[in-house]
Amino acid sequence: MNKHFLQQIQIKNFKCFDDFEADSLGRVNLIGGKNNVGKTAFMEACYINVSAQDIKSFVGALVSIKVMRENLNLLSGLNNDSQHFIERSNGVFVESNNNQVSFKIEDKEGIKSYRFEINNQCITVNSNEFSFEQEFIPNIKFIDNFGHANNEIIRNYSSVQKKDEEASLNAILNAFDSSIDAFKIIDEKPQCKTNNQYLEITEFGDGVRHLISIVTSLYASENGYLFIDEMDNGIHFSLLDELWKNILVLSKKLNVQVFATTHSKECIESFNRAQQALNDQESFYFEMARNIKTNKIFMRDLDTEQLEYELTHQGKYRGE
Repeated sequence: MNKHFLQQIQIKNFKCFDDFEADSLGRVNLIGGKNNVGKTAFMEACYINVSAQDIKSFVGALVSIKVMRENLNLLSGLNNDSQHFIERSNGVFVESNNNQVSFKIEDKEGIKSYRFEINNQCITVNSNEFSFEQEFIPNIKFIDNFGHANNEIIRNYSSVQKKDEEASLNAILNAFDSSIDAFKIIDEKPQCKTNNQYLEITEFGDGVRHLISIVTSLYASENGYLFIDEMDNGIHFSLLDELWKNILVLSKKLNVQVFATTHSKECIESFNRAQQALNDQESFYFEMARNIKTNKIFMRDLDTEQLEYELTHQGKYRGE
């Protein structure tokens, strides 16, 4: 497995995690479990860890995960307050085989400062003098359960065009919906061709936007990372096998480490069938659950054969 991929990670003082560890991470990682067990929070911590290459990208990661979580509130009028967002991550510590990052608010004699630590390099800045500038690593993408907005799809589609892979995307879309013949950006809007006319993707179901978001993001994440929250959102269960095959093939071809969440049994079964069909040995299913006695969150990993056994022998999965 590529050395830049996350193989193990430790998370402290982040959302539902007091002190959490996971290892045996693969090229493609599907995370399941009951609602509110920490699946999305785990991906967010991984996203922060790989994104925090300097203070600006660290701040960008802290702000962006909060913006995604507050999407509905922002649409309702809540201001995008970067200071508010990063201060809610006070005390976070995330260490992996590649990166160690932490953020802490310090208050000495009434003077508030931000302390950032990135790979043992500490920088402390007075909060009143902090610029809150943000940067984003181009090949690290996070798709929330709404899918990407049009502007992000347009940016990512350029990566498809640079590789002359438009026909590959069209073939994937056609397999998903036989009425779709092609995808293009027309008048700065993502559009699909159906019945000899181009229509904006808003005219199609949510699944089409989610599928386009995933495939274009894979190309844009070459040699990087892709995080997909509720990856089966809006996609009919009968189409999941084909989607997973495309994710496994493209992630290997483009050298992308993928993390995805689901609470769907059908999605887990489709993932396992795709693993077997492609004999993919670098993909794993992870089950997140809480210990009933200690209330501590834990994660167990299942390879292709182990997952197949549990699925076919009525084993426990999805935290049940």
